[in-house]
Amino acid sequence: MSELKDRLQADLTGAIRARDEVTTATLRMALTAITTEEVAGSSARQLSDDEVLKVLAREAKKRREAAEAFSSADRPELADREQAEGAVLDRYLPTQLGDQEVADLVRAAIKETGATGMPHMGAVMKAAQARAAGRADGRRLSAEVRKQLAG
Repeated sequence: MSELKDRLQADLTGAIRARDEVTTATLRMALTAITTEEVAGSSARQLSDDEVLKVLAREAKKRREAAEAFSSADRPELADREQAEGAVLDRYLPTQLGDQEVADLVRAAIKETGATGMPHMGAVMKAAQARAAGRADGRRLSAEVRKQLAG
């Protein structure tokens, strides 16, 4: 079993004992998503820490998007709940890169691929995502790649 999944289960036990409702519900949801991913496909398998991180990042993204949707629908109580769940998940995700770090990363990816314009965006994105390794949102990377390739 991956170390991260073990940590999630240990933290769930601690949250239940502390009667922390938001953390308990969020970790249960995350562990359910991980289990679902493990049994998906033709045979069950154990996820590696990297795969667990991808599942957690996907769940955190869902929380951010739901919070935005609830905020725009004038449902602040639901948006606050989604943001709280996202904060719990963020504890397990790698620290996100800053704007300057993303710009430097994209610059290096462009140099690596030899891209000269927008037709090479796919190759640059592939290289940039590999370098970012989950530390930058795809939207941020895409915007920076477009900005640097266009100008």
